[in-house]
Amino acid sequence: MADPHEIANALGMSGLEYMFRASRGLPVDVFLGAPSCVPASEYETPYEELDMNAIHSMFARGMTQHLGEMMNFPAVIAGDEGAWAKILAAGDVPLTGHASGGSGRELNAYISSGINSDHECTTLTEAREKLSSGMWLMIREGASFLDLKTLLPIIRENPLNASRCMVVSDDITAKYLLETGHMDAKMRIMLHEGIDPFVALRLVTLSPAEYFGLHDRGIIAPGKIADFSLLERDVIDEAFRVCYVWKNGRQVARADDVFTEDDTEHLAPRIKTRVKNIPAEEQIRIKSEGGKINVIGVTEGTVITKTLQVVPKVEGGCVVPDPANDIAKIVVLERHKDTGRFGVGFVKGLGIARGAVGSSVAHDAHNFVVAGADDASIIRALRELADMGGGLVVNEGDCVKAEFALPIGGLMSYLSPEQVCSELSNMENAAKNIGVKIPHPFMVLSFLQLSVIPELRITDRGYVDITKGGIQELFVK
Repeated sequence: MADPHEIANALGMSGLEYMFRASRGLPVDVFLGAPSCVPASEYETPYEELDMNAIHSMFARGMTQHLGEMMNFPAVIAGDEGAWAKILAAGDVPLTGHASGGSGRELNAYISSGINSDHECTTLTEAREKLSSGMWLMIREGASFLDLKTLLPIIRENPLNASRCMVVSDDITAKYLLETGHMDAKMRIMLHEGIDPFVALRLVTLSPAEYFGLHDRGIIAPGKIADFSLLERDVIDEAFRVCYVWKNGRQVARADDVFTEDDTEHLAPRIKTRVKNIPAEEQIRIKSEGGKINVIGVTEGTVITKTLQVVPKVEGGCVVPDPANDIAKIVVLERHKDTGRFGVGFVKGLGIARGAVGSSVAHDAHNFVVAGADDASIIRALRELADMGGGLVVNEGDCVKAEFALPIGGLMSYLSPEQVCSELSNMENAAKNIGVKIPHPFMVLSFLQLSVIPELRITDRGYVDITKGGIQELFVK
């Protein structure tokens, strides 16, 4: 069950069409959600906006099965016509949600739209409220956002809750898939946390099948599609290894099989935006206005950021990065229309001691984002991203330490999983060499643009905080 709003933000309807065509004919069923938030909010700039007519077209053409996560929580509860038009255009399908921090009357208003699931819970209190309000609880476990152990008491205390809960993935890397696993990794966590094996199995099979209306699968029974796996019985409590996989009654895989598809390149959209309007160093300088500045606070292991008010380091009358206190400058440059528009701010928690890290993978509009310890390194990183047409980069001044091009919309690669994993490890090692200490730094960096999650974020339009109504100033007034 995939929500392709990333490629839809980067390449519009052509990106969605590519994902649909490339996912056909595989030994796995891929059900796409209609991207409901392109853009995620009015403060982000995608390749093109997909409105209610686009949503209607996706379903009419048979490309989508459910409505992708409705991230614009404020728009839904405010009665925004555009957001509600997309919900109504989806019709009678599962409407998946994204209600980060939603509670009380606002949560009730959101649920009243028909949206009845959420994967953004990070605390037991939030999870219990949403479950008791009638929502399906999607318990998330990704590469950087580890909520499974935190929320498992919901199941441990009352296994019957498994009938309204499921365990899901959200933002996992090729490295995580190869080294840690996918749903099997979540099963191992649940078993180690004391969840009954059959309850755990329900959370990754029958429950999601029931929620998404896939009544022809999810259990092994007469009249159901024969999609199932055989597990090693003697190690189920320790490793939960899959021995064989059957799809539609046919054996398609054995343990340690690796599938590679190298014939989809011809399907990819031939869209490659060339960014020419790169700001100069003097354009991203920030003149001090005295007093404190707002800084994005990153916390390892969670998608939520904090708004920090900090006395900045000032040199030559300008606010500058402060590596000694783990404060880097961050710049977001619009890349889809080459407007030259950019936002500048500061972020604490990345651990950048020198140089810069940059990416075109930046939720959800996927504009260029670079965080660095000096302006020269930041501008060079932006230029490198523009030259590649999107990807990842680590540099110190003019010296590029590592780069990884992502030719499909600046988001994806044609390389094999092993090659992608190797490239990503190389990028993360290069980031460590300039002081970055957090795991999966590019994943963390990618979320700093996502304007629909609390608290402080940054887009090409500047600082944004949905909890405070939108655009925010750099300097504390």
